[in-house]
Amino acid sequence: MAAGYLEILKARHAARLLAGTLVGRLPNATAAIAVVLFVRAEGGSYSLAGALAAVYGVANAVGQPVLGRLVDLHGQPRVQLPAALASALAMAVFAFTGLDPLPLAYVAVGAAGLFTPPLEGGLRALWPSVLRREDQVHTAYAMDAIAQEVMFTVGPLLVTLCVSLWSAGAALLVLNVLGVLGALSVVVSAPSRAWRSAPREAHWLGALRSPGLLVLLGAFLFIGMALGSITVASVPYADDHGGDAVYGWLMAALGLGALLGGSVYGARTWPGAPERRLRLLVALLAVCYLPLMLMPGAVAMVALTALAGVFLAPAIACAFVIVDRHAPSGTVTEAFSWLVTTFTVGASVGTGVAGPVVEAGGARWGFAVPGAAGAVSLLVLLAAGRVVAAPAVHAVVAVSSENDPNRAVEPRFSSGDRA
Repeated sequence: MAAGYLEILKARHAARLLAGTLVGRLPNATAAIAVVLFVRAEGGSYSLAGALAAVYGVANAVGQPVLGRLVDLHGQPRVQLPAALASALAMAVFAFTGLDPLPLAYVAVGAAGLFTPPLEGGLRALWPSVLRREDQVHTAYAMDAIAQEVMFTVGPLLVTLCVSLWSAGAALLVLNVLGVLGALSVVVSAPSRAWRSAPREAHWLGALRSPGLLVLLGAFLFIGMALGSITVASVPYADDHGGDAVYGWLMAALGLGALLGGSVYGARTWPGAPERRLRLLVALLAVCYLPLMLMPGAVAMVALTALAGVFLAPAIACAFVIVDRHAPSGTVTEAFSWLVTTFTVGASVGTGVAGPVVEAGGARWGFAVPGAAGAVSLLVLLAAGRVVAAPAVHAVVAVSSENDPNRAVEPRFSSGDRA
């Protein structure tokens, strides 16, 4: 299983781009917990902490596709690094000024979210120029999805470590300095500096003019909703079965399941169209959510939560392939950024829906939400199967190998990006 991943990491620039992107995304991955801990340290209420974290999340959801489009238009270094610096500066203002004046805190947090660089979409746009075979790119997408799970596990631990060693304000500063360094490592690399988006048709909808992409985004809105609802429904369950420690184990099990599933999925090349494979993966994902309603003892529940996460990373990795197939020429970074935004918005909706459901019917009905959301996601993919199965047709070219003295243009599998 590890051989395929090692082959990817041995490719020139691959390990650096992956590591730089993960480090660069640490501020975004840890923003919610870092903001909550900082507000609590400053004497603010949990309601205020939640409101500031929500402002960051909404601003981030708005900024990702906008900055992604700018990357497609102007290249990665001109957008990614200034955005990372602006986001870090805004969070530094928040760390130094605190909650007084409060309007400035909201503006600073909102600006930090808005200017978060679209490193995630940028990395996926770079893979075809770094890896020369289609199967390697698909493996890289799976490895990318796995790495996200590791980051979302390690990130909160890093926040709590910084808070315990220094302070909540220092944690905000350290994480954002690391974020800038990660973004810098990516944008000064040769693939990032050389990458240019393919020629694009001027259109105000950008990547959203692709019907197949719209269907995919609709499906992943509900997958994000399923994930967000689990985090809420697990709270009352944990309260009845051991408290915060059980809740921590449930969340860790969800990530561990995704990590294991993604590792197995990316270790081999899968036959058939990715669109059909995604329908199967989403169906399995929805089915694996249903046993959570059984709510057995803590140990069994941790195992069921791990099972619920097994098909998440494979579904995300498969979605990356489909985005690459359906993104209109010259919009690939924007398209990947829309997927990130949609998933984030879905998770926020899921937490909002699960709260009232839990209050009305208890944890069991809260765990019914992810199963229902997964089923709706599958219905979206099934109902629009023909749309998703017909990727947009556009020119597919890439600059030739450095060993070609004629610098001829050769066909590539990528969705129109060239390096």
